[in-house]
Amino acid sequence: MVDGYAKLTPMIPLSAVLSERGLSLTAVHLPRPDAQLRWVATSELVDPTPFLEGGELLLTTGLATTGWRSQWIAYVAGLRDVGVAGLGIGTGLTHRKPPRGLIRACEELGVNLVEVPRPTAFVAVSRRAADLLEQEQERTARIVLALQRRLTVAAAGPEPSAAILQELAKSLTGATCLLAPTGQVVAGSPGDLDLSEIRDRIRAIRSQGMHAAVTLSEPGYVTILQPIGLKQRPESYLVTGTTGRPTEAQGRAVSTAAVLLALVSEQQRDKRESRRRVAARAFDLLVSGDLRTAQLLLERDVSFPPKLKVLAARGPADAIDDALAIVEKAIPLAALVNGELFVVSPAAGAERIAVELAGLGLYVGVGDTAKPDNLGPGRTTATQALAQTSAAKPIVQWARVVREGVAALVDDKLAAAFAASYLGLLTDEQLETLQSFLRHHGSRLKVAAELSLHRNTVRNRLHQIEHQLGVTLNDPQVRMTAWFALQSR
Repeated sequence: MVDGYAKLTPMIPLSAVLSERGLSLTAVHLPRPDAQLRWVATSELVDPTPFLEGGELLLTTGLATTGWRSQWIAYVAGLRDVGVAGLGIGTGLTHRKPPRGLIRACEELGVNLVEVPRPTAFVAVSRRAADLLEQEQERTARIVLALQRRLTVAAAGPEPSAAILQELAKSLTGATCLLAPTGQVVAGSPGDLDLSEIRDRIRAIRSQGMHAAVTLSEPGYVTILQPIGLKQRPESYLVTGTTGRPTEAQGRAVSTAAVLLALVSEQQRDKRESRRRVAARAFDLLVSGDLRTAQLLLERDVSFPPKLKVLAARGPADAIDDALAIVEKAIPLAALVNGELFVVSPAAGAERIAVELAGLGLYVGVGDTAKPDNLGPGRTTATQALAQTSAAKPIVQWARVVREGVAALVDDKLAAAFAASYLGLLTDEQLETLQSFLRHHGSRLKVAAELSLHRNTVRNRLHQIEHQLGVTLNDPQVRMTAWFALQSR
């Protein structure tokens, strides 16, 4: 996992080294006294930047800079770009005092410049900085140990996720919250975070599983979004914010919190899977009409409204999982059966839920209105409606299927192929006559009036149509089939 805190190492402000009296260092230009120092480096190269990583105090006597004037700008610019904490110029050897061109370059580019007097050995600066860094490491270790203990105690409480985040927030100076994969706040407080941007980031990295994290940096503030879980797919996302660059102690605290939240998440996952198995069994009981046993099995007072609708949904496993996590908290019952999601919803709210599920990439069938003690027809019609869905129609309601008649139950391409075969031998004139005949319920006089024909002409045309189709139009079944074919043409 890419962890935004993983590469942190102990650092100290440059001002801590400058305040060491025994070194007698002098700040020539110090625009950033709190620049973080992680090591002291020494180099007499014209371009030392390939050997620097950032965060160093670079010491040099300027051995290769004799006579430099305009070259200082490029030299200092390289140090700035690589991210040094500061430049220490040793005086009394190559340069009697810091060169004026160097000072102007540091002032122009905002780089810390320190004078190292002749009596002060570079190794003394390195050794003292190492001592300070070691002290910082020990101090950080004590802080981290105390934080880890408090976080572990919090994880053992009745509401572990909230307690862990509350304890973590004490060590940070920004937001600390846990988000569901949908971007909803599960625990903690997002503060002033832009949740819309964070939700977009979650959607972008969701498919990468546990191997993704995002760092959002803005002036003076760093936000880190990292997945939480022990399996391939994150259960949630931890969002932490710090004012400025996070310290080592803060980084270790967040890493510990992430591990504990993953363990808590796994425990909750096991409980959730158990509840879902019970919900699936309760759904089967409702479909079979056993409302009382279903309520007893759920071990809670489930109050079903008198009018219900069953929604059946199918789609990618990840989308089904996300949908189930959302709806099972808001509706009377949701169940996963053979890879398909069934939602028992109040009839009035079924359309809204269907739109929400479709927004997650699912196909949704909405069944007919049903009663709590007779849910079977609701499931059957929901499944039938689901079978009519497509990319063009991700939501199909059984009520619409009923309004559209039997044609709505047949695939459009299949219906068109049937119509072409059934009516293929008829001329346009015969098709017009047949449609008018069926529309007027077999009245030849009305057909004659509508088409401005003699009734004998109508009779002859109908006889020809029967001959071509090999049927008699007096048969109600034939009339229904012919009408279906004409509608599907």
